[in-house]
Amino acid sequence: MIYVLAVLLVLVNAGFLVMTLFMLPGNWLMVAATMAVALWQWDAGMFSIYPLIAICALAAIGEVVEFLTSAIAVRKSGGTRKGSIGALLGGLPGGLVGTLVIPIPVVGTLVGAAVGAAAGACLFERRFAKRRPAESVRSGVAAGAGVLIGTVTKSVIGCVIWLIIAVAAFWP
Repeated sequence: MIYVLAVLLVLVNAGFLVMTLFMLPGNWLMVAATMAVALWQWDAGMFSIYPLIAICALAAIGEVVEFLTSAIAVRKSGGTRKGSIGALLGGLPGGLVGTLVIPIPVVGTLVGAAVGAAAGACLFERRFAKRRPAESVRSGVAAGAGVLIGTVTKSVIGCVIWLIIAVAAFWP
């Protein structure tokens, strides 16, 4: 019974892993599903505490990385704090619009989020920081690249989380 549960957990978590590419909280859903199974099967010893702590820490790191990469990219490109805020505010609506406009799984969300962050950074640099168009565009391009890097990095961290869970589920 415990191995059937382990196989189901690994398969469900694989679906949650795909969600990270859509900028959804797939890492946290993997953590939640694993915690639920771990608590349910605590007496059976399906999981020890160490992999559970590790996956929680990695999920938190993944969120921080995804959230901050576009803002850091704007700052590294010579942009202002206002441009960083614009990148953060533009990424989410851009991802939603991209999902609707480009209905190709993963592609629409990623492209939309990158374009939204770029537009937000460019707009905030131009409007609030009074930067020249070339400087604003440079910040926008950096913000878009930062969103892509952040999403890919979070997905890679999600792969590590999934591997930890898969190994721990079958080898307590």
